[in-house]
Amino acid sequence: MAQLALALLLAAAPAMAGAMAGEVAVRVQGVRNDQGSIVVGVCAEEVFIGGTCAFRASVPAQAGAVTVTVPGVPPGTYAVRVYHDENGNERIDRNFLGVPLEGFGFSNDAPVRMAPPSFKNAAVTVGPGRLETSLTLRYWLSQ
Repeated sequence: MAQLALALLLAAAPAMAGAMAGEVAVRVQGVRNDQGSIVVGVCAEEVFIGGTCAFRASVPAQAGAVTVTVPGVPPGTYAVRVYHDENGNERIDRNFLGVPLEGFGFSNDAPVRMAPPSFKNAAVTVGPGRLETSLTLRYWLSQ
């Protein structure tokens, strides 16, 4: 009987985790034009810089501000990274020195000084409900 109860609990675990997942709504301000899309990644610490974020969403760009909602994010600590994919090539374009040519930003408007911010400075806590946050895109160079 105890084995049956354990088996049922283990079988239900993925569904329970999904039911606890929250969503992250990011208000992205400072969008310079309506070209392309605004791409949001909600990232675990180990992939925050240089990796692929497990939770992503995008919306068409609109000059000024847009809100992007990323669903299905399990509770935990993450950092949000955003870029304005103006030309639709699904990556942030950079010049030969590695300086971004498209707008970018991080949760908490974490400071960028010659390198991306630390995970700690950009960290947000996601619970089972809806997390609302905002950030402002930075455009260092024009294309």
